[in-house]
Amino acid sequence: MKYELPKLPYAENALEPVISKRTVEFHWGKHEQTYINNLNKLIEGAKFENASLESIIKEADGALFNNASQAWNHIFYFFSFSPDGAREPKGEIEKAIKEQWGTVEHFKKEFVDTGVAQFGSGWVWLVKNKNGKLEIIKTGNAGNPMTDGHTPLLTFDVWEHAYYLDYQNRRADHLHELWKIVDWSIVEKRYL
Repeated sequence: MKYELPKLPYAENALEPVISKRTVEFHWGKHEQTYINNLNKLIEGAKFENASLESIIKEADGALFNNASQAWNHIFYFFSFSPDGAREPKGEIEKAIKEQWGTVEHFKKEFVDTGVAQFGSGWVWLVKNKNGKLEIIKTGNAGNPMTDGHTPLLTFDVWEHAYYLDYQNRRADHLHELWKIVDWSIVEKRYL
């Protein structure tokens, strides 16, 4: 199996001004493409040659894990956004968020605070844990919650390459702005 860079469901400039066209070109078009290229080289002739990304993430380690997980994480991240999607959680995901955090605003604050608190590179995640409850977690580097049995629902990338062209060192500003492009209908589908 050869992995390919999926086509984004929106134009490269569609998320502006939250994420600039230039950032999408570098972050998606070059950075993500490199993870996929590396992954394809690493699986060639190996036991994971025909495995799904999820299987590789759950079973591999080292460079293979890092490239597979980063490829998956970035696809999951970029496909959480839409220039015209549902801007607030509704239905079952809204109910679950309010059950866990009281209000959507409290959830968003804790999510951003967790992302800001991630030392160095990594990800902040909304997950459904093994007990079916929502949690906010963070992972360093290429970490992925599937390795702990969680179901990822939403992630924000806190590696500097995700925001440095647009926000320089202002990670918190970037994370706050991302709420303007999250498509909650996608998150809800992942939850159900």
